[in-house]
Amino acid sequence: MAFFNFFLSVVTHVAIAVFLVAYLPVSLLFRLFAWVFLRPFKKEDLRGKVVLITGASSGIGEKIAYEYARRGASLALVARREKALKVVAGNARSYGAPGVLVLPADIADIEQSRRVVDKTVAHFGQLNHLVANAGIWSCCSFEKITNLTAFNQMMDVNFWGAVYPTYYALPHLKASRGNIIVNTSLAGRFPTANMTLYNASKAAVIRFFETLRSEVGSEIKITILIPGYIESEITKGKGLQNDGNVRIDKKARDVHAPPIPVARPEKLAEAAVESACRGDVYVTWPSWYGPLHILMSLAPEVVNYLSHLRYKKILRATKA
Repeated sequence: MAFFNFFLSVVTHVAIAVFLVAYLPVSLLFRLFAWVFLRPFKKEDLRGKVVLITGASSGIGEKIAYEYARRGASLALVARREKALKVVAGNARSYGAPGVLVLPADIADIEQSRRVVDKTVAHFGQLNHLVANAGIWSCCSFEKITNLTAFNQMMDVNFWGAVYPTYYALPHLKASRGNIIVNTSLAGRFPTANMTLYNASKAAVIRFFETLRSEVGSEIKITILIPGYIESEITKGKGLQNDGNVRIDKKARDVHAPPIPVARPEKLAEAAVESACRGDVYVTWPSWYGPLHILMSLAPEVVNYLSHLRYKKILRATKA
């Protein structure tokens, strides 16, 4: 058995190496051709289309709503804060959205997710894009969490809050051959220290939609947004703290802020909608984060070491 396992391992490694040697040059040439000659002409006209956006009351979701509005799409805006949603709705109309539906709801609740999809289709008669954007952040050492069960809401909002509306929207998106745009995080690809449960929830979202893409095939386009550090309520320090309560912790924000400029959500929204209209499968933004995917794939031990060093730096800073 040991010899068979060794033999199978050697065969597998050799077969994959041969495949990659043959595939990668052809793939790179095709991608270059598509980028130069096909991509500029692949652009969906959003006039007359209907877009449902979760987490639309502020931050990235709000800016994505405005970007869709500028392109003439009708909007169904979903979040828990009705007053803030109404402000966004008014702005969206001024930007050009022909119709805006305000749907206050908690998409971490499966019945409320079903309701917002049903109301959107009943009101507009169709659904063309679903933007799964709602999320909650946490920033604390795993061993310092004092109320672990409270962190169930991390998975409820970040993971199930994307899965539930997708489940109910799927038949309508298949009918319109529509799009799903899901907002994840670079943290879902990297072991960013001090954010264990947040990272895990975002990694689960990425893998879910990658797998769903293999199931729906060409019936629905799925664009996975993988943003870096973007200006939002998160960059203001709002998140789930180690005691299980959501509040603003400016010290945690300052300690975790990377030594690079914080990107504007308007630019991410523009890149997200533009990429979805072209049918792009991934969007890492800002683009300077892109090479980090290669680093994680080829040198994970380096990434883990650097993350550990940063964690020790964070611990020193929080004790100061």
